[in-house]
Amino acid sequence: MASPDHAAPAPGTRAPLSAVDLVAFLCELFAFFTLAFWGFAGWVFPWNIVFGVGLPVVAILLWALFVSPRAVIRVHPFIRAVVELLVYAAATIAWWDMGQAWIGLAFAVVAVTAGVIAGRRRLT
Repeated sequence: MASPDHAAPAPGTRAPLSAVDLVAFLCELFAFFTLAFWGFAGWVFPWNIVFGVGLPVVAILLWALFVSPRAVIRVHPFIRAVVELLVYAAATIAWWDMGQAWIGLAFAVVAVTAGVIAGRRRLT
């Protein structure tokens, strides 16, 4: 029997947000910001406009379609994790391309750790 501290929320209600949920959300925002920053800073005109707007739009679209809690397309958790990792990997590669490998590495470690913990919580 489950203890009252770990009881599932009633139908129609949401579980309270945890620190892991907050870190995962901040990683999403940071990944979108990174892709926009890289697009505008890493390319010459007019490609900087195309990539600066296009990269975060594509990442947000993928996130909304497959990864979001209210995802438009429900997929297997493995596919969801792959899409999430692709967005995080793109942001990590962007930092490496800008000559900031340590920022990319730190982001990758935090994002993947938060994603794994949040993903495991969703599966239980």
